[in-house]
Amino acid sequence: MLKDKIILITGAASGLGKAWAENFHKEGAVVFACDVNEEGLRDLDNIGVNTRVTDVSVAQEVSSFIDYAIQTSGRVDVLFNNAGMGFGHKMDSFPDGSFEHHVAVHLFGSVYGMRYALPIMQKQGYGRIINTISRNAETDAETTSAYAAAKSGIWSATRVAAKENSDYDILINMIIPGPTNTSIWGKDMPHLQKPEETFPTAKLLASLGKGGPTAKVYWDETEYSMFNSDNEILKKDRATRKKNRP
Repeated sequence: MLKDKIILITGAASGLGKAWAENFHKEGAVVFACDVNEEGLRDLDNIGVNTRVTDVSVAQEVSSFIDYAIQTSGRVDVLFNNAGMGFGHKMDSFPDGSFEHHVAVHLFGSVYGMRYALPIMQKQGYGRIINTISRNAETDAETTSAYAAAKSGIWSATRVAAKENSDYDILINMIIPGPTNTSIWGKDMPHLQKPEETFPTAKLLASLGKGGPTAKVYWDETEYSMFNSDNEILKKDRATRKKNRP
């Protein structure tokens, strides 16, 4: 189902995006990958993935990345808005502009991706968009205010965009990777899952057939209900953090 599909992935120089780009390439898809980290994209270049240095917080750069894919392949079948960055400041200690830039990378980057890809997908009569979010949107973990706000915003924007495109064969969903050993932590976290372990869920969402789910969140190949106080995982998380508070 993925052979020759045109798949675009942002934030692909490392972690989740890189693992997805490599695996979709192995599946026979034509992959376009972007990131601000030019050096990190070289491994993908070497295996035949189309790469472009792109700052997703800048609307014109996102537009240029999508134009690059269109000019090269003529289509955009699947778009993963995945670019992100780590967290680490309390609300009263953000350097000037840091909160805003964090939101711009995560939320605005996803919005720009949808804004420029949707007209193409509407014209094609087909498209799949997957936005990376996080359970941090549901929680109050310290130093994650910008990250949580951005992920909450992505959840809302995705749901609205999905409804606006319900008359097309365009499915717009979200993926929660879960705790993964990526650079977002700022250090090696070997006890967490490897990025490639999230690929089955990414593949599932990229491969959805006509009439499939839209405006949904998926985690470990299963639909996850955000902001639902009855979620057993959310209950356990809250209980653990309450227990560990000084």
